[in-house]
Amino acid sequence: MCGRFAITLPNDAMAQLFAAQPANNLPAVPNFNVCPTTAVHVVQSGATGRQLVSMRWGFLPHWYQTVSAGPLLINARAETLAQKPAFAKACRECRCLIPVSGFYEWTKDDQDHRLPWYIQRRDGAPLAFAGIWQSWGQDDPINSCAIVTTGANQTISTLHHRMPLILEPADWALWLGEAGPGAATLMQPGAEDLLEFHRVDPAVNSNRATGPELIEPFAPNDVPDDVPRGALI
Repeated sequence: MCGRFAITLPNDAMAQLFAAQPANNLPAVPNFNVCPTTAVHVVQSGATGRQLVSMRWGFLPHWYQTVSAGPLLINARAETLAQKPAFAKACRECRCLIPVSGFYEWTKDDQDHRLPWYIQRRDGAPLAFAGIWQSWGQDDPINSCAIVTTGANQTISTLHHRMPLILEPADWALWLGEAGPGAATLMQPGAEDLLEFHRVDPAVNSNRATGPELIEPFAPNDVPDDVPRGALI
């Protein structure tokens, strides 16, 4: 599951990292609280090479009559990606990368309060989520995308049973279709030592919250007993 994330890398640095040509309408950065249905950065590959473009986060199947005609599809399960009618064609033909700096997950305490956590790479580098995309509509087409998820590895399972499919640079070409077939082999949870997480301010529970303080550590001594201390920073 991934319902919110942060992106702090400047657009030109993002384009350089992915060797992609940047579009002119990229979302503003930094954004410490990227929410579903907003525009996100997406790396796609085509005849002229890689492009860094803007897309709606919330995949729109071709049969939707309006953008709100059905469920909001922000995630797509790797295990059923090739079989689901909504995603099957995109899985074969329109795979992409979604750059993020880190993402949020929530647990609950014994009083049912939502406790937000920020998850990032241990080395501080950006993350590249596997994604799929599709163009929807005819008169004024909208390009929309979803984040591919897998079962959580042991580290993230203390917070949630699902996690985004995270791809290393060596795998980007294969996922984008530049290196031929075989993308299905990449649909596995990330390495156990890849990520770390810490509690953050409950202010991020609001999709209107902004600012770098959203990803700063918060109340480090107030954590559930079942979360390993070694996971905290």
